[in-house]
Amino acid sequence: MKEFQEVAHWLGQHRALHAVPLVESLPAPAFRMEGHDHVSFSSNNYLGLAAHPRMIASARKGLERYGVGNCESRLLGGDLEIYGQLERKLADLKGKDSALIFATGYLTNLGVLGSLVKTAQVARMYGYRRAGRHDYAYFSDEYNHVSIREGIRLSGADRLTYRHLDLDHLDTLLTGSQAMTKIIVTDGVFSQDGDIAPLPELLAIAERHDAMLYVDDAHGTGVLGKTGGGITEHFGINSERLICMGTLSKAYGAIGGFIATDSYIGDILRLTCPAYGFTSTLPPDQVLAVSEAIDIVREEPGLHLSLWENQRYFVEQMSHLAYTLIATSTPIVPILIGDEALTDHFSDLLRAAHLHVDSVKFPAVPRNQGRLRVILNAGHTREQIDRLVSELAAHQGLLISAAA
Repeated sequence: MKEFQEVAHWLGQHRALHAVPLVESLPAPAFRMEGHDHVSFSSNNYLGLAAHPRMIASARKGLERYGVGNCESRLLGGDLEIYGQLERKLADLKGKDSALIFATGYLTNLGVLGSLVKTAQVARMYGYRRAGRHDYAYFSDEYNHVSIREGIRLSGADRLTYRHLDLDHLDTLLTGSQAMTKIIVTDGVFSQDGDIAPLPELLAIAERHDAMLYVDDAHGTGVLGKTGGGITEHFGINSERLICMGTLSKAYGAIGGFIATDSYIGDILRLTCPAYGFTSTLPPDQVLAVSEAIDIVREEPGLHLSLWENQRYFVEQMSHLAYTLIATSTPIVPILIGDEALTDHFSDLLRAAHLHVDSVKFPAVPRNQGRLRVILNAGHTREQIDRLVSELAAHQGLLISAAA
């Protein structure tokens, strides 16, 4: 106990502990905090669906019919028909023939990556015997989300990390590996940098090395592609080697995670993945809300149009200022500041102007790579974006002085 007390004291002295502001409402993108109206430029609620009237109505129907929770593993009697209906809709969204839903996106990565390479071990309990030894290895982009890294660690398989988007390095690692089953793992849209994984090139490498490709499309699902299909729709590409992961808590405005894959992968994971079989799943109201969200994205294209118009407008306005934008290809547009203390200072200045922008720093990003992670939203007005740009313009001298 004493060690924990010492660690907590040391972290507090070094300002490592994160102070979370108390809010009175959730961003849509406007919200209330500390008695004032604020505008969020850090919400993952990209399309503003979390408060959409159709979503609320669908969730209410679920509450009235099923109550507030499932309270069962789907394998033990809690498998309502609506779960299968949502999974079929998600499979269609990703161009696959099977999907599995999980309680959260984080749990999806922990569960699937942690158990995928152990399926043969479970099958042995049913009498399965494979010929000879079989080795597995994951090949992970260095900037992948922590849930990916933790899922791979739980698997016990070898993990080889390639430099961010360095496909030559990935190719070298694959060439040098003796593993019989190789699995490349990447974010689709990288959450702290906002750049998009080069899916066609990654699939070409997977083909060359007879590897599988697992894509965490948390920030692409519902955002990229004409109908919100994510990175596969964005590039117009699919493959039997591809396992698509997505979340339901960002563009779709609810909670949950899923994978979409070929049926044989889905079948074995339903049996062998503890994160699917040994826990409760989504509350029924969330299932109906997510199903409605998928329909809204397809039926109300104006939401997508507004999101991308806002993104392009912000990037254009920022081009006249003395800031470096780390990426400009998605609604995540991080502004590089560098020094961690200065990054916090910028965030505090914006908050004083009732604009909320996350200060992202180590360990979420490398040291001295602090950034303001601006996330554009379909609900932002031009006036709100202009306010943010104006505040950044007023304080850009701080960045110039720091670089001098």
